[in-house]
Amino acid sequence: MVVALRALLEERNVTRAGRRVGLSQPAMSAALARLRRHFDDDLLIRSGNAYELTPLGAALLDRTAAACALLERVFTAQAVFDPAVEDREFTLLGTDYGVAVFGAELSRLLHREAPGIRLRFEQPGPAMVENTAAMLSTVDGLLMPHGIINGFPSVELFSDRWVCLLADDHPEIGEELTLDDLARLPWAVYQRPYDAPIAKQLSTLGIEPAAEVSVQSFELLPPLVAGTRRVAMIQERLARSLQGVSAVRTLPCPFEAVPVQEAMWWHPVHTQDAAHIWLREAAARVGEQLAIPALHCAAPTRPRSRA
Repeated sequence: MVVALRALLEERNVTRAGRRVGLSQPAMSAALARLRRHFDDDLLIRSGNAYELTPLGAALLDRTAAACALLERVFTAQAVFDPAVEDREFTLLGTDYGVAVFGAELSRLLHREAPGIRLRFEQPGPAMVENTAAMLSTVDGLLMPHGIINGFPSVELFSDRWVCLLADDHPEIGEELTLDDLARLPWAVYQRPYDAPIAKQLSTLGIEPAAEVSVQSFELLPPLVAGTRRVAMIQERLARSLQGVSAVRTLPCPFEAVPVQEAMWWHPVHTQDAAHIWLREAAARVGEQLAIPALHCAAPTRPRSRA
């Protein structure tokens, strides 16, 4: 009935919904009648020559899509998986930071060991926190630090440190930053409502960054800092990978910033799937490689060339 419900809500037409799932028009009409009795709601109401969703029907629309995706993954789970010969696509959600630092290394491993495997990286939406289970049911994994979601299985990937980002020729800052500097300087900030934990750390110190510019990409912070008085906070690994792109440098944080502990999260329905077991093992191997060598951020990092 879930498949029939989804078809009815998406098509908003009994005949088209029946054609989509392989049922006759009378059979689909009977299915709609059973669904209306079950939910005690019309679900579809006539508006002129078409049908519109009731408020409950609209609320069920996304849920049925997620439920169907989950069912499909249950019935396509594999008992055996050979990465050398399989032809499959994995979809991972993650910020630009997670993709740049971890996803790039994972893709290289797959390129070497699993030539038929494809990776699709997508940005998580706001529903990541409000409806995590539904979101995870439609993808193969989520690259996200601890402290944002919980209650789902995960594999540890790597740790990272926060560093402060400044213009290479900043007119006021030498080799050291203070908390007073962070409070008085203008900022370039990474601003998404659900995955910017550094903002919470600053607020506990009584610092509310005076944001001159905000973006939803960590990789855009260096060019927005270069040539200005602005300061930003960025993960050390990402800063190192972007070294030389913009005329910026990094300095240690003037406070004990809680490190980033990146993990890959997944829906429990994937736990026993052989393909996902292989994916998680591959992710863990990449994480182990990223842990070597240990990070050092005692000295400023300067670009090799100006942008």
